[in-house]
Amino acid sequence: MIPYKRTVPPLHWQSQLLLLLVVPACSMWIFFQFLDAWQRHDAILLQTAGISLAFGLVVWGLRAATGPAAATGALITACLYLRSPGWRTALIPLLAMLVLTLVSTRIGRERKEEVGTAEDRHGRSASQVAANLGAAALASIPLTAAQLFSPSSQTSLAAIAAIGAALAEATADTLSSELGQVFGGEPRLLTTMRRVPAGTDGGVTLAGTAAGCIGAALVTAIAAVTLSLDAKLATVIFSCGILGLFADSLLGAVFERRGWLNNDAVNFLSTVIAAVTAAWFSHFSL
Repeated sequence: MIPYKRTVPPLHWQSQLLLLLVVPACSMWIFFQFLDAWQRHDAILLQTAGISLAFGLVVWGLRAATGPAAATGALITACLYLRSPGWRTALIPLLAMLVLTLVSTRIGRERKEEVGTAEDRHGRSASQVAANLGAAALASIPLTAAQLFSPSSQTSLAAIAAIGAALAEATADTLSSELGQVFGGEPRLLTTMRRVPAGTDGGVTLAGTAAGCIGAALVTAIAAVTLSLDAKLATVIFSCGILGLFADSLLGAVFERRGWLNNDAVNFLSTVIAAVTAAWFSHFSL
């Protein structure tokens, strides 16, 4: 009998590196926040634990993610809630994103399975969750001395803008990819505009791009209403989300097709581009 050998996807180390970046950072921040809340007997401790646990169980129960992926999502949920606790929380646009992406992955599933582009029936992996939501989680953590020791309305606004743009980009990317395969016909490579087979890295369709823009607009609008953002900041979040969407296609066409980056790395970098750009504009231009 020939022993079974587990095949490791190309550039799997990039996915592992991404997890090593996102999960420990989230865990450390949550731990220190919990210590502070415990000393102050703050109710946010139980709120965060309950919401994060419920989130992980629901996602896992819907088979939208594997067990480790659901746990990773719970950590990210905790980070976002600790940044914006209460009813006006970033978890509401996150929930909108999850509903939109879950529905889009189920539409036309049989056709996607025929061409080999359908999502795994066990749901997303932990690295995929970190790739799509890691930038939003990191944006919720004070990464500079100014944010940690001298918080201001400006730094808080920049963090909210970064979170919103990262969620808008992740929504746009998933919807453009999943719905573009079903309704968009044969895609074109972003860098050359030549027709390429469905599922080609960097391939775009008009219908997919339109679906992505609509998804980003919906998440941005929900974030604006929930977090009481003005029209200028909402415009920045939406625009940076779309910028990240095209950055994703460009990275896919140039680097992923050459085997230099894997899909998790491309997704993470595109959300980082959206988040950093939105934070910069909100901090220096608004």
